[in-house]
Amino acid sequence: MKVIFMGTPDFSVPALCSLVEAGHEVLAVVTQPDKPKGRGKEVSVSPVKEKALEYGIPVYQPVKARAPEFVKLLTDLKPDVMVVAAFGQLLPKSILEIPKFGCVNIHASLLPKYRGASPIQYAVINGEEVSGITTMMMAETIDTGEMIDQEAVSLDKKETGGSLHDKLGKIGGKLIVKTLKKLEDGTAVLQKQNDAESCYVGMIKKNMGDIDWSMDAVSIERLIRGLNPWPSAYTDWDGRVIKLWDADVADQEYEGVCGQVVETSKNHLVVKTGKGGLSIKELQLQGKKRMDIGAFLRGYQIEHGTVFKHM
Repeated sequence: MKVIFMGTPDFSVPALCSLVEAGHEVLAVVTQPDKPKGRGKEVSVSPVKEKALEYGIPVYQPVKARAPEFVKLLTDLKPDVMVVAAFGQLLPKSILEIPKFGCVNIHASLLPKYRGASPIQYAVINGEEVSGITTMMMAETIDTGEMIDQEAVSLDKKETGGSLHDKLGKIGGKLIVKTLKKLEDGTAVLQKQNDAESCYVGMIKKNMGDIDWSMDAVSIERLIRGLNPWPSAYTDWDGRVIKLWDADVADQEYEGVCGQVVETSKNHLVVKTGKGGLSIKELQLQGKKRMDIGAFLRGYQIEHGTVFKHM
């Protein structure tokens, strides 16, 4: 099939690779404009653009995909289908109606649950045991189109936002090839979503990582995993920011205030939460490298009774 691929982050790359390897003719790749990144403000290109250039595929980076001149460009390419994976812009009806077989989206959840921008992180944060990929026909409203294929994956006990992202990216790459074959040979069965079962999740913001120690330990531990690697969970220690990368739940109650260090030894540190305790396993002081708790405590003294604060 003649395909226009639209995507931007790392998550989208396996799908682009699968389309090329499956023999589809990728006419063009559409991705977000290059952006300055880091302290030096050097121009950073998207992972999808990097991969497209490796393949020698033409790349387009519209500031607004809905601009009439860009819609005409896509129309003139005469694609059979458009495949969209975390592109980063809503597509208008004028684009959705261009391809013969429509626009197919690769979404990182088992719809209708977790529509929106952050299904991967919220699956971990909310303690889901299963997540997955859904391919669907795109509609004008976000993530509401008819579903075509789904593939589920179980979450590991220590699943992070980053590890689930990588799993689902690979699954999406395989599933889109299966979906396009069904569309091409007329065997695709489109299923409407049950809106009553839907759940919308918005963009992840950096301040979501600010740990509220009055929450229960289970919820905090999930938050730490869900926001790993970005934006990460963090707390205040005597005016300094500490990022928490790994922790276990200590299933017992402690005296003291929420956020207080209630157990500490050579390789062990437990903080009281609203319910239970949190045994910190890996952390990072601002401006320093990540360390396991033993290495950290050899370099920094955190006394029993110290209180970590909600910033």
